[in-house]
Amino acid sequence: MIRIAHLAVAALLLAGPASLLPAFAHTPQQPPHQLYNEGDLKLESGEAIKDFSISYVTHGTLNAKKSNAILMVTAISGNHHRLDFMIGPGKALDTDKYFIVCTDAIGNGFTTSPSNSKAQPRMQFPKFVLRDMVESQWRLMKEKLGIDRVVAVIGPSMGGMQALQWGVSHPDYMDALVAIVPLSKTPAWSVAVMEASRKAIMNDPAWQDGNYVSPPEKGVRLFRDIVALLAARTPDMYAGQFKSGPDVLPWMEQQETALLPLFDANDWIYQSWAYDRHDVGTTPGFGGDTAKALAAIKAKTLIMTGTKDLLNPDFEPKEMGKNIADVTIKTISPGSVTGHASAGGFFPTDVEFLNREAGAFLDGVTDGGKKLN
Repeated sequence: MIRIAHLAVAALLLAGPASLLPAFAHTPQQPPHQLYNEGDLKLESGEAIKDFSISYVTHGTLNAKKSNAILMVTAISGNHHRLDFMIGPGKALDTDKYFIVCTDAIGNGFTTSPSNSKAQPRMQFPKFVLRDMVESQWRLMKEKLGIDRVVAVIGPSMGGMQALQWGVSHPDYMDALVAIVPLSKTPAWSVAVMEASRKAIMNDPAWQDGNYVSPPEKGVRLFRDIVALLAARTPDMYAGQFKSGPDVLPWMEQQETALLPLFDANDWIYQSWAYDRHDVGTTPGFGGDTAKALAAIKAKTLIMTGTKDLLNPDFEPKEMGKNIADVTIKTISPGSVTGHASAGGFFPTDVEFLNREAGAFLDGVTDGGKKLN
């Protein structure tokens, strides 16, 4: 249980100050972790993840008709706690109305990953793509839980990317999609950020081609600077947080140090490779046409973007999202400049916005819950 709490904290370290993290750690009052063993998971590449298990938790109660389920998919390096700030009575993912299934993505350290696979450990693990994550979740929902349709698929960042992929891969499975700071096709800028983060780790001699005994400290520190402290934040946020420029330096060191015992470098490398290769247009049947793939989405779709997002630039979902027939595109907390971190759950204005807008959207989809009965 201690490792579970640590991993929950590790995922959230990517988005905000360490002082805000304890509320997101797993507590005894929260639902138990569950595993569904799917056997060997065949990947789109033709390879397979051997003895694959998907990790998940559930909130709320599934009704007799199994008509009130919502699937949550998580961000890169995140886990099933990632949207805890939106789950609960009176929140967007209202547990008095909905049965929420919160899944862990391939490679996040809970679901089968380079860090925990006995059959294919570390760099022996096969490469995977986001569609493989989606298919592992599909099997959980259909085979284990027996849910034939969901109210919505929701996720932040890489979770938003998976949500859009769900709409393309399984267009009749959901009534709605809620994609928060997503991408439909990873642009060159985001690939460059991911590549820089991988090089930071892999160029550290302590990484030892993935066979490290303890975390490759220099590489992990630099990784954290690149992704969490630069790409996931904005210059405006730093201006508001620090009166003097050099004041940021001890804070950066604190953030780096906090991550070291909680972060698996190989898991990041594999998930970031999947992030790079994401394009809904490469779904079989669309011939690489991203716009055509998005146009195939049948679900009512809400896309929410962050101002000055330096990890998932907001120009991509704003432009490509227009190809979805029934889409609403909103900027999170207009007037604030929290970038990618707007989806992190750390800023009260952003939390209120996300809960209000996603909750109202889902109420519209379900007619205030009447369609669930």
